Amino acid sequence: MIHSEFLEAVRRNPFNRVILERLPSLNLPDCWLVSGALFQTVWNTRTGQRPDLHIKDYDIFYFDPDTSYAAEDAVIRRAADLFADLGIAVEVRNQARVHLWYREKFGVPYPALTQATDGIDRFLMHNAQVGIRANGDGTEVYAPRGFDDIFNSIVRPNRTANFLPDKYMEKALRWKEHWPELTILPA
Repeated sequence: MIHSEFLEAVRRNPFNRVILERLPSLNLPDCWLVSGALFQTVWNTRTGQRPDLHIKDYDIFYFDPDTSYAAEDAVIRRAADLFADLGIAVEVRNQARVHLWYREKFGVPYPALTQATDGIDRFLMHNAQVGIRANGDGTEVYAPRGFDDIFNSIVRPNRTANFLPDKYMEKALRWKEHWPELTILPA
């Protein structure tokens, strides 16, 4: 039941619908729309706000063993062209490359991943650990922590991965400004 409620809410955001329709045309391996575009859409629909309100960007993860900057940059440019008419920020990242730049950006090591969903597993909070993609005639959802925190407006730390308490609180407090009913669990 909750799975179908999740999909229904996600599809109420017109940008999610268009991104999911167009993603296959990028022909990217192991490609997912992830995180905020999904759970924040649910929060918006449950609080009576416009489905796309307060969504900073739309993150797309894929996994390509070609870890060259040039290959990822070419994908980023193709995606920018594909979604240019939407007027939203779309961030595309090859999860096979994250370990190459993460330490420099965040100051802690990051392991090499083996698939895009490994990146979803490493999000700072449970509610962010969700992805969706077209799969044949249907939709595939990846939600290793389920949907309870999303539907109950709980922000809970994911301490199983490179947990950064400051980043966790920064994001959680920013979200609380838009969704005051959130319950933020301590870092």
